[in-house]
Parts: sequence; C-alpha cells; structure tokens
Amino acid sequence: MNATSPAPLAAESKRPPLFLAGYGLLFFLVSALFYLWALPNNLNDILIKQFMDAFDISRYMAGLVQSAFYLGYFLLAIPAALLMQKRGYKAGLVTGLLLFAGGAFLFWPAALEQSYAFFLMALFVIASGLSFLETGANSFIAHLGDASRSEQRLNLAQSFNPLGSITAVWIGTYFIFSGVELSPAQVAAAKRAGTYAAYVRSENLRVIPPYLVIAGTLLVMALLIGLAKFPAETAAAEDALAVGKGSFSRLFRYRHLVLAVIAQFFYVGAQVGTWSYTIAYVQSYTQAGEKVAGYVLTASLVLFALGRWVSTGLMRYVSPGRLMGIYCLVNVGLLAVAAGAPRLTGLTLHLRLAPGWGGVDALALSSFFMSLMFPTIFALGVKQLGPDRKLGGSIIIMAIIGGGVLTPIIGLISKAGMATAMIVPLACYAFIAWFSFAGAKVRAVSPAA
Repeated sequence: MNATSPAPLAAESKRPPLFLAGYGLLFFLVSALFYLWALPNNLNDILIKQFMDAFDISRYMAGLVQSAFYLGYFLLAIPAALLMQKRGYKAGLVTGLLLFAGGAFLFWPAALEQSYAFFLMALFVIASGLSFLETGANSFIAHLGDASRSEQRLNLAQSFNPLGSITAVWIGTYFIFSGVELSPAQVAAAKRAGTYAAYVRSENLRVIPPYLVIAGTLLVMALLIGLAKFPAETAAAEDALAVGKGSFSRLFRYRHLVLAVIAQFFYVGAQVGTWSYTIAYVQSYTQAGEKVAGYVLTASLVLFALGRWVSTGLMRYVSPGRLMGIYCLVNVGLLAVAAGAPRLTGLTLHLRLAPGWGGVDALALSSFFMSLMFPTIFALGVKQLGPDRKLGGSIIIMAIIGGGVLTPIIGLISKAGMATAMIVPLACYAFIAWFSFAGAKVRAVSPAA
C-alpha cells in the first residue's frame, strides 16, 4: 500500500495549472463578462411575455425578439474575429462592451416611442456587442492555459453565466412584470374606453430603469478591461503571428468543427426555445400566474447554475464529451415527459397532452443537464485548429442564430400545444448526443490551404 500510494500524488502534481500563472485576476475579470451577457439573454424571456401583453401580439410575433437578437450574433461574429486578429482580444472585448451599453441605452427612447420595431433594433445592437464578447472571451479563456484542460477552464468561466441568468429573471420578475394581465375581453374594453394606450405606455416604461443600470455597469467594465494587462502568449503577440494565416476555406476541412457548429445551432435553439416559453408552458398546464411562472423560470436557472458547477467538477473524472452525451440522453427523456410522452393505461396506449406540474418539473430539470453544453461544444470544436481558431470560434458563435431560428418555430408549433412544441428541443438533444459520442473526434487535417 505505502509503496504504491505516491503514484497518484505524483500524477496529480504533474497536472498542468488551470490557467496561466499570474493571470488569475484577469481570468476572473474576463469571466465576469459571462455574467454580464447573460443579463440580456435571459431578460429576453421576460420581454417576450411583456411585449405580448404590452403590444397585444402573438407568441410568434413575440418570438421575433429572439430573431432580432440572435441576428446580431450571426452578422457580427466574423467581423469580431477579424478585429481581434488584427488588434487583439482587448480591443474586441472593449468594442463589445461599448456596443452592448449603447443598445441598453436605446431601450429608453424605444420605451418612450412605444415602438416594438425600435425595441427590436435595440436588441440587435446589444447582440452585436455580445457577439464580440462571446467570440473573444470564449476563445481567450479556452486558450489561457494548457489545452488538455480547456473544457474544464471554459466551463468554470461559464459558471458565472447562469448567475447572470438568475439575476436577469429576478430583475424581470420584480421590476418589469407589473402583475397586471389583461384578458382579450379586457383589452377590447380598454380600447373602447380609450385607456389601453395608457396601459401600454406604463408597461413599456417599466423596462427603462433596469437597462439603464446595466448600461452604466458596462461602461465601468469597459474601463477595467481597457486598463487590464493581457498576456502576450494569448493576446497581441499571438494575434500578430496569426494575421493572414487563418483561412475560411480551410475551416470546412475540420469535420469536428463543422459538426460543432451544427451542434451549437441546435443547442442554443433548444436552450433559448425552452426558456423563452417556460412561462407560457407553466401557464398552459397549471393555474399559475405570470409571477409564479417567473419563479419556475428562476428555479430552472438555479438548476442550470448548479449544473455548471457540478459538471466542472465531474470533468476531473469523466471526459467532457462523454459527460455531455450522457446529459443529452437524460434530456431526451425529460423533454419526452414535457412533450406529453406516451403512457399505458391498462392495455391502452395514449398521449398525455396536458403534462401538468410533472411536465413543468421535467422542463425545469432539463436546465441542469443542458448546463455544460455550450462551453463544451465550443471547446471541442476549436481543438487543434492552430491559426484558424479565432475564425473557427467565430463560426461557432454564429451558430447562436439557432436561438433566433428555432424559437419562432417552437412558437408556431405551440399552436398545437406547448407540450407538442417541446419535441423540437428533444430532437436537438438527440443530435448533440451523437456529436458528443462520435462527431467530436478530431481527425488529422493537412496544414495546406
């Protein structure tokens, strides 16, 4: 026993550090950005319900909130990568923070104008900034240390993200939701009485204070990032060497990268679609009001946060790809319950079309198991890309458009029932499970373009 006991200790001592020595403070400063960009992402889930009430629009029209938002990610990801190739990570992150702050400030005139289109434009500007932040921060964290621990390092940084998600839902539930929900009959009566315009205005004005506070916080963070010293190993020096070497045409030769882009598209669509309609799902199958439904969404995000921390620890013992595959299979089962899975009553097989609180619980629990997917897919996708990693990372960030594509589709299918619409995220997790076990394997690629 004594003769063999030093071996594990020796192996542990040889394990590379999680991030570059001397840059722990910078690691946590950049990780704070993961917290900040979670705020608008999850406030969108509140805005969908808020705009349905304030503008009297359908779920499909309200789903355009996500379409406008994720279009910003799609269009700005490559420009973000090109800027960071030329100017370094710091320039990209500061640019992202300033765009993010500008979009948040635009909520003020949008609310005063009572214009849904103006709100959509503000969300597009916010997402443009987030595209810079996510392209830069994910790549920076993934490569701020030994490659063998990139998934664990990125999952740790991403653990700050659900804390921002929880904060966002709390802000939305307490400061944006008024608790005043008008039925179609009450809307018609208010229009006849001439009081509906005042109701819409009061609902719209509730979004101004939270977004102004967020904008001010972002300006402070931009100053801190601008003053921070970035390591040459992963910033300006490496960027200078990489200029002109990254190749868009070569990206498509990395099979694992292409599959990671597809997996990320489906993952973000599943995550955003699930959270965007959690409130609607709860209200469809229970007697709960919007505030109780908001608490359910908050609980989902708490589970998501817990999942991130637990998964980061488990990656010391289980490979990230295998762990993600297991989580995906669990979520396929949970979404089957939320979708009204077939059940046997005696000898009769039938669909349970009204899942009730059981379906709500399954939907909320799925957040725990989706928690590790975004950072793990990203880290697996950019492995062994060499000088192509920034461009490759930007393509994966572009795949976030999945949230804008699949959310309206879920909204359309929800006309047949919110439970039925949960088949969409179920199918997404099935593909990601295959990617986890097989598609993420890296194959050798010739360096020639």
